[in-house]
Amino acid sequence: MSATGWVVVAAVLAVAITGLLWARRHLMLVSVVGRSMEPTLRPGDRVLARRLPLARVRSGDVVVVVAPAEMTARHPTQPGEAGSGLLIKRAHAVPGDPVPVDRVPLLRERPEREVPPGHLVVLGDNPPFSYDSRECGYLLERDLRAVVIRPRLRPRADPPPGR
Repeated sequence: MSATGWVVVAAVLAVAITGLLWARRHLMLVSVVGRSMEPTLRPGDRVLARRLPLARVRSGDVVVVVAPAEMTARHPTQPGEAGSGLLIKRAHAVPGDPVPVDRVPLLRERPEREVPPGHLVVLGDNPPFSYDSRECGYLLERDLRAVVIRPRLRPRADPPPGR
């Protein structure tokens, strides 16, 4: 191979590595476990999410958050369970939105009328199966990991027998 060929190969590899490093830093692939986001997301679905600050989250976005300590204390992971410590929920209220006391009675005792800076209210789409702000109140900005940009990446099904 000529020197020019090696330069092209090196450039292509550099671009590919740079792209992979960017994706690793800014994107995450998360598998859905549990029924809290049905019918939007089902167990086994995978979602592609982009790491964004709270200022870029809008009400209605599906977000990936770290499970609050209150949840992990009351629902410890059993041996053999996949305990990533992440939850997928819908952002119901972001800083500056009215506090949704009708949906989250736990927040009725809070003095503020708007969601304070650095806080987030999240709810699952399937309330009977969701641990969310109804049980733990506000989530903190530091617990936000990403916003879902591509829901429902279904795992490939095995090909039918004989193919």
